Amino acid sequence: MPIITVLPHDQLCPKGATFEVDTGVTVCDALLNHDIAIEHACEKSCACTTCHVIVRQGFNSLTPSEEEEDDLLDKAWGLTSVSRLSCQAVVAGADLTVEIPKYTINHAREHYDKDWDI
Repeated sequence: MPIITVLPHDQLCPKGATFEVDTGVTVCDALLNHDIAIEHACEKSCACTTCHVIVRQGFNSLTPSEEEEDDLLDKAWGLTSVSRLSCQAVVAGADLTVEIPKYTINHAREHYDKDWDI
């Protein structure tokens, strides 16, 4: 099983995290399933950039991005060459190291309840 390492984020994951995930799951779902409340204002429909992550290790193992995701990423805060929308990035067999950017372009953060059906 691949391992996702999440770099520390002041609000969402202050100490960072490391956990195993199944292949075929999106990075967004993996984070949410491990109580890392990443924003996903469009409910994971590839219609916003609030779930933007920077994949510091394992980027090339992810499913390729499509044009719709690439167009949205152009609007993301802190865009890099290894940025992805976590709702569209499907985990393959490689380990990943993920950084959650400090900011999003979202004006109001949605409340996250870990008991929501994700």
